[in-house]
Amino acid sequence: MIEIAKSKYKTDVEPRFIEIEAWKRDGLTDEQIAKNLGIAYSTFREYKNKYSAFSAVLKKGKEVADIEVENALFKRAIGYKYKEVIKEVKEIDGKKTTYVKEVIKEMPGDVGAQIFWLKNRKSSKWRDKQDMDIEDNNVSITINGVKRNGN
Repeated sequence: MIEIAKSKYKTDVEPRFIEIEAWKRDGLTDEQIAKNLGIAYSTFREYKNKYSAFSAVLKKGKEVADIEVENALFKRAIGYKYKEVIKEVKEIDGKKTTYVKEVIKEMPGDVGAQIFWLKNRKSSKWRDKQDMDIEDNNVSITINGVKRNGN
């Protein structure tokens, strides 16, 4: 009976898909992931092209991270409420008692996050750049696609 050796992909990469997805979600580069797996970057690229399951894991990890950041940015831009749990230990007549108190707090919207969101999502309306044309002593200014004459 002839025994066929399993490829390094089957033994060292495929069993670590969950870990690989987490690394990608945490922002590791492909080069860093290859190093963590103990394979050359050229081998990593080969596996990525050859095995669709491997490519899908990398893509999924990156997409999850991007979605989480998008959601966090949006939430920060518009503001949100959150519950804070406060534990207090009070000593009464030599006896310690722990009290748990829940407080609803509010995080106001963040102007910086709002500007960032609008400049990227509605750039034609919110961009900083204004186009200016100068023709024969007449100034013509284009702001957000609307041309205005300066005379």
